Amino acid sequence: MGFFSFFTKNKKETLDKGLSKTKQSVFTKISKAIAGKSKVDEEVLDNLEQILVEADVGVETTLKIIERIEGRVARDKYLGTAELNAILREEIMALMQENISDERESFDLPQSSTPYVIMVVGVNGVGKTTTIGKLAYQFKQAGKKVILGASDTFRAAAVDQLKIWSERVGVDMVTQGMGADPASVAFDTLKSAVAKQADVVIIDTAGRLHNKIGLMNELSKIRNVMKKVLPDAPNEVLLVLDASTGQNAIEQAKQFTAATDVNALALTKLDGTAKGGVVIGISDQFKVPVRYIGLGEQMEDLQIFNAKAFVDSLFE
Repeated sequence: MGFFSFFTKNKKETLDKGLSKTKQSVFTKISKAIAGKSKVDEEVLDNLEQILVEADVGVETTLKIIERIEGRVARDKYLGTAELNAILREEIMALMQENISDERESFDLPQSSTPYVIMVVGVNGVGKTTTIGKLAYQFKQAGKKVILGASDTFRAAAVDQLKIWSERVGVDMVTQGMGADPASVAFDTLKSAVAKQADVVIIDTAGRLHNKIGLMNELSKIRNVMKKVLPDAPNEVLLVLDASTGQNAIEQAKQFTAATDVNALALTKLDGTAKGGVVIGISDQFKVPVRYIGLGEQMEDLQIFNAKAFVDSLFE
């Protein structure tokens, strides 16, 4: 029990540290916006709207939050500015909980046929391969047997980087080298995983944002070939996004959710940005659960996303 408490405390400290730039940016601005004000009025709400948009919560989601607060002001007749943080916290939490379907508490996996297959998508530079390495580490720490598939065959660097991670973590990797057919690599990876009785398969895919039709065809081919080995594969299509890019991350989410059936999100580099509000906007706009968040360079710094812990940390 002592170790579990210590581990939980460490995770909380990592989350608090990772969100510190966003917290400092947002709440310093809110304090200035309500300075000298005694109640939440139209001017305060206008300022709050601007602050949330600048934190990359997104216009659409920001307007929902403001409408909720306006509803509370109308209902309660009077709200003091001292209550604004608590109200904002409650409304953001309520909004995020609407989009939670199967929030997980650990790197244990839902019951499914073995192995559990994760296909990872996202553009180059968002931390996709690093996220795969960290995922492999966390699953291995949870006692799972993991195999990686190098289906990003368009860049030699992508295959090499995944190989480095597989060796660092100590998990098997299937590769056919640069220029190979990505679907063929995925097929071989699943065959190997079944033969070796692996628990988890993580398939890397090309990080190119080409036209939507080309992207859809490529990802569909990989999925269809995997189904020949395991009919339920992939169990998870994980879109990796760089939180520090703010609205660019939202645009990438639009493109990839249109191209394939994304059912989980990973947001990286939260520790290096004041744009952590993008987590709220993406969760709201795409109705896809945020599954993992990256909060640092170490392998342990990839965390299972917990909406309550995230909101609590933002507002503490």
